[in-house]
Amino acid sequence: MTAFTRVPRRPLHRRLALVGAVAAGGLLLAGCGGNDDMKDMDHTSAKESATSEATASSAAGAFNDADVSFAQMMIPHHEQALEMAGLADDRASSARIKSLAGQIEKAQDPEIVTLKSWLKGWGKPEKASSDEMPGMDHGASGKGAMGGMMSEEDMRKLKAAKGPAFDRAFASMMIDHHEGAIDMAKDEKKNGRNAKAKKLADDVVKSQSAEVTTLRTLLDRL
Repeated sequence: MTAFTRVPRRPLHRRLALVGAVAAGGLLLAGCGGNDDMKDMDHTSAKESATSEATASSAAGAFNDADVSFAQMMIPHHEQALEMAGLADDRASSARIKSLAGQIEKAQDPEIVTLKSWLKGWGKPEKASSDEMPGMDHGASGKGAMGGMMSEEDMRKLKAAKGPAFDRAFASMMIDHHEGAIDMAKDEKKNGRNAKAKKLADDVVKSQSAEVTTLRTLLDRL
């Protein structure tokens, strides 16, 4: 019979202690790995937040003082054009004048909404002080006033007119009004920075220049 040496077994309490130590070591390693994972998550969240902020900033678009002035001045300018156009429905006798007035309303009302949204996105007020917008006072004379704005007296005369007299007054005043808008839009194209504002300015120049041509033709025939 072959003899063999029996290996003595460790006492139960020592074996349990060893198992516990191994388990604790595993938890420690897992904990270290968890910290790394959390760091990665923190970095990812920070990057996502920065990207989100950059996207929001990009959506608003880079702008300068010329862009802000353009938006602030064009809003009341468009609003007065809408007021003038709104009078044509029950005062004008010319179908062409009524049609052109409707065209003005359709184009400029959405632009007002757009201009206001830009100013909100830029953190700027919709209205600038009178010192910042000289000549935009409705009390100023229509001709020569900055932006071609009609005076209160001009608007009273237009509201009082009817038939052919209204047609002639509307055409003459809207020519001046449009020419003021075109001047402001050209200034924005030259000095502005925001791409969307410059694009809208270009649209104003093209559309209102075409309307001025139409109005001059109508005025010659009235």
